[in-house]
Amino acid sequence: MVGSSHEALHRIFQKDPTLLTKALQKVLHVPFPEPREIAALNVDLTEIEPVERRVDTLLRAETDEGTYLLVVESQGKVDERKRGSWPYYLSYLYEKYRCEPVLIVITQSSKTAEWASKPIRFGFRDWHSLTVRPLVLGPDNVPVIADERQAEKDVPLAVLSAMTHGRGPQAPAILESLAAALRTIDPDSAAVFVQFVDSCLADPQAKQMWRDLMTAIQYFWRHPLAEQVREEGREQGKAEARAEMILHILEWRGIPVPDSVRERVQSCTDLDQLEAWAQRAVHATDATELFIDD
Repeated sequence: MVGSSHEALHRIFQKDPTLLTKALQKVLHVPFPEPREIAALNVDLTEIEPVERRVDTLLRAETDEGTYLLVVESQGKVDERKRGSWPYYLSYLYEKYRCEPVLIVITQSSKTAEWASKPIRFGFRDWHSLTVRPLVLGPDNVPVIADERQAEKDVPLAVLSAMTHGRGPQAPAILESLAAALRTIDPDSAAVFVQFVDSCLADPQAKQMWRDLMTAIQYFWRHPLAEQVREEGREQGKAEARAEMILHILEWRGIPVPDSVRERVQSCTDLDQLEAWAQRAVHATDATELFIDD
């Protein structure tokens, strides 16, 4: 189970390795060759017993132009120690595998992205013995996918969009589009993606909106993460919790909720009826549309 944004931001590339090469080509516009095969490798780079060094995610990509090691580092904040460890990782990996290593840094912070993208140079002013140029994915270059059809065309990229833009003002539209797109893929993959996004949403309101959306389409309940929410629901009462979920969805989508609608939803004790209203709340343009078929 992924329990933090740090883990989710790099493990999504373990779940779908092709997303990484796609991001290099389409987001960073790096002419990386199309892989024939991608395999995950051991991330442990420890050499001496007292010193432990690990990369976050390590993939080997076999292409027509050769074999590359894709080193993915999830970075939450500026950390000057990385200016020393990242060159070490690349040198060690080249020595061990005799393949060209490529460093990709992913972050949710524009400030961290700006820092990470600066070249690391060792040597004197006019002669650098070693230069490392990280490729950086972050909120300033990962596309905002807030359109349902666009999200359906590339669900993993839509997940990456939600993970990197979850703190911004466009989060509600991004999450709604992704929620709809998850219906188009297999439930097991959807459940994994749901957890990745949930782990990256630092804003409490955005996280609650995401859980409400996932509850409405039932993907969220396929994952152990839902146990905490289930317990909360038992304490409140199933009907009451579901009614609040419906109102949350409408409010977060910016749809006004008249008192008459609020009272009808809150007074309902029929779980099947509430489930139907919850599904309508995801797509309704007016609060009264909840009751259109009743």
